[in-house]
Amino acid sequence: MVEREVQRIRGLLKEGQLAQAQRACETLLASVPENRDVLYLRAAAQRLGGDVPAALATLAELERLHPRFSGLYQERGHCHVALRQAPQAIESFLRAVNFNPALPASWRLLEGLYRMAGQPQQAAQAAEHLAALGRLPGEVVAATALFSDGELAPAEQLIRAYLRKQGDHVEAMRLLARIGMERDVLDDAQLLLERVLQLAPDYDLARFEYAQVLARRHLYLEARTQVERLLGAEPDNRNYRTLHALTLVGLGRHEQALQLYRNLLPGAAQPAELHLSIAHSLKTLGAAEEAVAEYRAAAQARPGYGEAYWSLANLKTYRFTEEELGRMRAAESAPLTSATDRYHLCFALGKALEDRAQYEPSFEYYSRGNALKRAASGYQPEPLECAARAQRQICTGDLFARHGDCGSPAPDPIFIVGLPRSGSTLIEQILASHSAVEGTQELADVPRIVASLQGRQAQSDRPAYPEVLTRMTAEDLRRLGEQYLRDTRAYRATGRPRFIDKMPNNFRHIGLIHLMLPHAKIIDVRREPMACCFSNFKQLFAQGQTFTYGLENIGRYYRTYLQLMRHWDSVLPGKVLHVHYEDVVDDLEGSVRRLLDHCGLPPESACLDFHRTARSVRTASSEQVRQPIYREGLEQWRHYERWLGPLREALGDAVERYREAPTSAGN
Repeated sequence: MVEREVQRIRGLLKEGQLAQAQRACETLLASVPENRDVLYLRAAAQRLGGDVPAALATLAELERLHPRFSGLYQERGHCHVALRQAPQAIESFLRAVNFNPALPASWRLLEGLYRMAGQPQQAAQAAEHLAALGRLPGEVVAATALFSDGELAPAEQLIRAYLRKQGDHVEAMRLLARIGMERDVLDDAQLLLERVLQLAPDYDLARFEYAQVLARRHLYLEARTQVERLLGAEPDNRNYRTLHALTLVGLGRHEQALQLYRNLLPGAAQPAELHLSIAHSLKTLGAAEEAVAEYRAAAQARPGYGEAYWSLANLKTYRFTEEELGRMRAAESAPLTSATDRYHLCFALGKALEDRAQYEPSFEYYSRGNALKRAASGYQPEPLECAARAQRQICTGDLFARHGDCGSPAPDPIFIVGLPRSGSTLIEQILASHSAVEGTQELADVPRIVASLQGRQAQSDRPAYPEVLTRMTAEDLRRLGEQYLRDTRAYRATGRPRFIDKMPNNFRHIGLIHLMLPHAKIIDVRREPMACCFSNFKQLFAQGQTFTYGLENIGRYYRTYLQLMRHWDSVLPGKVLHVHYEDVVDDLEGSVRRLLDHCGLPPESACLDFHRTARSVRTASSEQVRQPIYREGLEQWRHYERWLGPLREALGDAVERYREAPTSAGN
């Protein structure tokens, strides 16, 4: 109904019926006061009707609610033109095209305003942008404008229709790839950009976006190759240099990345982001004091920068000052604070108040942050539960007996699986203290292999994986194992014979891991359910793990995890070593002995002195595992027990059964 009325108001404006259009806007705003399009149309009707001050007031309200909408800045530019305020008009039109470069009217007016202001070079640049838009098909320009204003669905619909009609078109395919990047459909974006570069190999902007996609898919070696090609032609390009540093971080080359980030700081338009990147690398390398200084510098460079404050909280050892708490509270409650900054601040405030034993307001902030993050992620538990059910149905004892030792014979990988915040970083640190084992990071290679097996059926009602495993040959499985070993080689810098892949979500794919790497070792790290799940509820993850932002969802996930692990134990008996975090705390020496025996490694005293091992640690527990083992975290959740009824209910009998061994397949 609102959309139909918006279209009617647009028609009234085109026909010059300004009073009727304005009245219709006022009526509609009574029911949808924050609607972007209605506010924009009211401002246009007010300006065209001669009431420019009222139009500017409406645009100020629109900016408060929708600060990234390019149309409001273009309309503000028209208002300043009507008031003969050329400098303000230029500023407004420039903001419009910075958000949305596909605005011919803004470029046209900028050209004229620059000429009037005696700035021929800027006028020529505006004319060049206008001419470039003129050379593009109208559908591509319109879809680009929609995309730039965040209207992904209509932009995708328009550009796909154009490509079906016209076939390959470089700009149309590039735009569709950008929509895929925005939607996180990265495999499609990669294929589209590869086709663009086949047709236009010298198109540097498309190559830069291709390198970004590769980096987001954790294909850091390939991304680095692309960005180094770009830097060869344009070594001073700040965007290329920043992406180059990111690829080095992805490959674990933090010392090199630090130097690149520090070289970028002088003259940076957005130093806060660089300070944050520097701090992350310092934290990973164990330079905690230097990391704190850089996180503080990030917060100072951009007031209200939620990620900087959360990063300080996420050190787990940092304690905020009263002044910092005041700034965080003020920023979190400010109406113009973005949703992203707000949920980062909520999680940081939750941790800060927990450290002060102010548990009720702490829980309120944790809950608010979780609600904001949950709304942004759109997580639903059913797809995961269906996928786990499919694993139990397909990955049977008969399947594994039929394939035997078909995969790659290499014994190199040690997989550590389970839930986040279960103690897996501690186990990784213990094993990586052994002279024969290299700790890498949470590698994305198994999930990427799964995505390739899914193909285009990943979101369908009948996904190809895991059913495809029943049709794979011995050669197929060996090829997958060798692919995994080849792709993970980039993360192995020390030459040690064994290495750790600590991606916790790999528990979903133990059947695939066994088939392609039958001699790999698998360790499941498990923690008491209430403690583990609440620890996840308190944690804001850099990416993924969207199941954690709600007590009921976390409880359901834990139950699904237990059920699937029981299945793996029954069809692959003895394959997985289960390690309980509480047992490691109570008996470190005995637990270390079990771990090393399972991995076929001789005893080494360094594994008991794991906190002395100097290495990069990229998880939220990085500072904790650099300290001797401690018991304080085992019962922290009890401070919040009165609010955790929904979690306990969702966990059900998992609270008692999480230590049980399975009795039969499919339990």
